[in-house]
Amino acid sequence: MRILSLLVLLTTPPLFALAQAMQSEALASLRAGVVCGPPVIGSSPAPDTIAGSTHLIDQTPPFIAEITQVPAVIGIGFGVKAQMLDPDGLAGVTMVVTHPPMGAAGITQQSYPSWISGTEPSIIFYQFDEDYERVTGTWTFTAVVADQELFSVDFEVVPPEALPGLAEACGYSDLLS
Repeated sequence: MRILSLLVLLTTPPLFALAQAMQSEALASLRAGVVCGPPVIGSSPAPDTIAGSTHLIDQTPPFIAEITQVPAVIGIGFGVKAQMLDPDGLAGVTMVVTHPPMGAAGITQQSYPSWISGTEPSIIFYQFDEDYERVTGTWTFTAVVADQELFSVDFEVVPPEALPGLAEACGYSDLLS
């Protein structure tokens, strides 16, 4: 399991609010989509995740599709790009990812500390690295600060056959079993 977190500068894409998402008025932007897994440069401790850590990356992967349906394929990632209105950003954010039962223990929720920039979009996404992670159903990304939600976005993870073009978009078609 790898939940990925990175704060990076995005110079172009237009920003929009997700109609199906809950978002605080403190956010300047919130986008959701699917990414191809980027190179990993390290890890950060995340004891409230199955893996116990999150990947660190130094380049923001672009969304290959700005949708909330995701094929359950190794190497595919999905998540949000968010930015605060306050240029100082916001520290003390807890990212909570809920999903159908996963792994031997049937875990349904994972969380880790983060922050959201106010000068550029911050990306938070989950990448399928292991077969046990590819559980279909509703996945929700929620950002919480002091028991208040900043945003909550639902994704629907589907079998690869349901989105064959997207499932093959990252070049992982040999892993579609």
